[in-house]
Amino acid sequence: MRKQATQYGQADDAELVKASLDGDKMAFTEIVNRYSKMVAKTVKGMLGDTIFAEDLGQEVFIKLYHSLPYFRGEAKLSTYLQRIAINITLNEIKRRKRFFSMFSHSDGEEMREYDVPDDDVEQKDAKELVSKALQMVDPKFRIILVMRLLQGYSTKETADILGLPLGTVLSRLSRGQEQMKKILKTL
Repeated sequence: MRKQATQYGQADDAELVKASLDGDKMAFTEIVNRYSKMVAKTVKGMLGDTIFAEDLGQEVFIKLYHSLPYFRGEAKLSTYLQRIAINITLNEIKRRKRFFSMFSHSDGEEMREYDVPDDDVEQKDAKELVSKALQMVDPKFRIILVMRLLQGYSTKETADILGLPLGTVLSRLSRGQEQMKKILKTL
């Protein structure tokens, strides 16, 4: 017997995955509702609050939907979904770098996606400056900063989700913070 839509709020992730695999659209809708804020934080934290963040968030859930048959339940659904969000966002960052590297300024300096006129930077409030600086941090450090400082994951949880040794996470966190400090000084 299927659960009613009002009861899905009480269902655990395994029940929702099974129901989704059985074709229950309401179960998948509950997964989206349950994890959309987490995905949005990850994507926006890594990519910045852009118009593309919502599109990437939708892409994350499309990828989840298609990969549910391969989800073995060895990790939490939130961990699995977080990994999908990270991979899709990193792919977008790489795609953007390739795109922007095709263009250059007239003086030969490579154009970067974060190049903005100085007067625009001066008008940003502190939150926007931090967001802009975060986008300038190397992606391998950025994801650690987003997960640890913006999303509140512990170092161990971050290591588990990313499949990295604990020491690597700590090292990247430290290096990421140093990059942020240097970048913020220039803004």
